[in-house]
Amino acid sequence: MMLMNLPKAFSLLGDYSEPYAWFPESASSFSEINDSLYYWITITCMVFFVPIVIALFYFAVKYNKPKGTKAESNVAHNTVLEVTWSIVPSFFLVGMFIFGAKAFLEMRDVPDGANEINVQAFKWGWTIDYGSGVFHPELHILKDEPVKLSMRSTDVIHSLYIPAFRAKKDIVPGRYNYMWFKPTVASEKVSDEELAAAIKQTKDLGESWNFDEHQFTPDGYRFYDLYCAEYCGTNHSEMQTVVVVHETLEDLNAWIKQYSKRDASVPPAEYGEKLYKNRGCAGCHSIDGTKRVGPSFAELYGRPEEMITGDKINADENYIRESILYPKAQVVAGYQPVMPSYKGQLSDDDIYSLIEYMKTLAKDGGAAK
Repeated sequence: MMLMNLPKAFSLLGDYSEPYAWFPESASSFSEINDSLYYWITITCMVFFVPIVIALFYFAVKYNKPKGTKAESNVAHNTVLEVTWSIVPSFFLVGMFIFGAKAFLEMRDVPDGANEINVQAFKWGWTIDYGSGVFHPELHILKDEPVKLSMRSTDVIHSLYIPAFRAKKDIVPGRYNYMWFKPTVASEKVSDEELAAAIKQTKDLGESWNFDEHQFTPDGYRFYDLYCAEYCGTNHSEMQTVVVVHETLEDLNAWIKQYSKRDASVPPAEYGEKLYKNRGCAGCHSIDGTKRVGPSFAELYGRPEEMITGDKINADENYIRESILYPKAQVVAGYQPVMPSYKGQLSDDDIYSLIEYMKTLAKDGGAAK
C-alpha cells in the first residue's frame, strides 16, 4: 500500500497527472518557465550539496583522532581555492535572481487586451461573474487568450491557486487583487454516452455531482483543479472548484448562454435544483437534514425557525428571499452569520426557482401555508 502511494508523495503539488511526475500537467504560458527554474535551482543545489556532504564525511574520518588526543593547529590556506568557491557560486545566485525576477515581473504585468473576469471568494466557495447577470462557480476561459482575474473576498483572506497553470494569488478583504495567465491546453469533452451514464448515475443515487469520481463537469468537460490555498476556516478544504478551457470562442459563448437565464421550457423547481448545485448552496446547506454551515434545506420551507434574537419566523417565501438577499438580517439560532449576500447575483426568477425547489423538499411538497 505504501509503495502504491509513492507517486502521490513524489508530486510536489498534490495534483499529479502522471506517475512519479514532479508537477501536474503544464497548461499555461507560465508553467514551462516556472518548472524550468525549479529544475535548474534544484539541480544547482544538488551539484553543490552532494560534493560538500561527501567532503564533510571524508575529512571527518580522515582527521578523526582518538579521544583525549591533543588538537593540532593548522592555519595554512589556499587563496585560489577560497576565491574560487566564493566567486563561482555567486554567478549561479545572480543568475537565479535575474531569471526568477524576470518570471515574477512577467506574471505581474497584465498584457493589454486581456479578458477580464470578476471573481468573488467567500467561506467556502467561489462565484465567477461572466457579465450580463451570468454567475457560476466554475471558471470557464478561452485557450491561448490572456485572462485577468479581478478578485475580492467578502470575509477573510483566501488564495486562488490553479496548480496546472502554476498560478497563485492571495485575495485580501477590503481591496481588489489581480492575477493573469494564458491557458495553452484546451479541456477535452467526454462522449455523449459517458456523460449520459454519469448523469443517470448521479440522479439514481440522488447525490450532487461528484467531480472527483467522474473527473469531468456536469456539462462533459475535463477540468483543471482550482483550490483555496490559504487556510480560511473549518471547511477550507471544501473551497475548491474547476477550470475549463474552451477551444473556441463559439463553444465558450454557448456554455455561458445556457447559464444566462432559465429556459421557458425548464420547470422552476428543476432550475432551482440546478442553481442549488451550481451556485455553491450545496456547500453550506444539505438536503438530507445534515447540519452544515447553514440550516438544511430538507423540510425547511414552511417550518418555524427560531432566530438568535429569540423570535420565531415561518420559513415562507418572504423569509427565504430576505435570507438570500440580506442573510444577516435574520440569523437562525445555532448558526453563525457567515453567508454572503446574493443581491445582484440572483435574479427574481432565480430566487423564485430556488424557493420552488425548496418546496419539493418540504414534507408536503410545499403546499400552501
